Amino acid sequence: MEALNGEPRDGEFQTDESRAVLEAVAFAGDALAPFFLQDPLTGDAEASFGAIAALDPAAAAAEWPFVAEDEARADLGLMVAGLADGREADGLVWEYRRLFVGPAPKPAPPWGSVYTDRECVVFGASTLELRRWMREHGVKRLGGEGEPEDHIGLMLALMAHLARNQPADLDEYLQKHLLTWSSHFLDQLAEAARQPFYEGLARLAKATLEGIQNVRGLEVSYPRFYR
Repeated sequence: MEALNGEPRDGEFQTDESRAVLEAVAFAGDALAPFFLQDPLTGDAEASFGAIAALDPAAAAAEWPFVAEDEARADLGLMVAGLADGREADGLVWEYRRLFVGPAPKPAPPWGSVYTDRECVVFGASTLELRRWMREHGVKRLGGEGEPEDHIGLMLALMAHLARNQPADLDEYLQKHLLTWSSHFLDQLAEAARQPFYEGLARLAKATLEGIQNVRGLEVSYPRFYR
């Protein structure tokens, strides 16, 4: 698996295998991000929800990257089951709003600094560090104006963008900004979810990101979590 570990730097030839890994990383980020960012009823991810609803979990699991097939089958099965009544079903819509919108306190807030900042606040130190990193690497935010840059959906979308457009920066981004907190958050989200779609989403996202970490051979220094 050495050919999959790390990304070729300036002037280094990319193998077909390394390009395929980058394409798979981009696919995973693009596929998962809308479900964290978009309200099922009022958002613009109708096509994404429709694609999941139409899946055969067993067939899709065989193709899902970075995740063991049995794990992917179980997680995708939960997501498909959660869409059995359609994306406009009250149970799905209100679960999204309970988890990600409010106004009640969110059981698993989707921003990294809530977990890594001593005060458990949005726009905390880790958010500012990510913002500075993006500026230094010439990366513009990908929508979500007014939303902290360390929202899990925005960070998955940025992962996909880097894999396609700035692959030399991908590993540093994952090591320093996304993988540091994603598994901790996604475990909390899976535990908090009362609707199978969002439980499956949390479990699939965690398994995918950890799979990317393993394939790319990334060592991550985890911070102290305050929540």
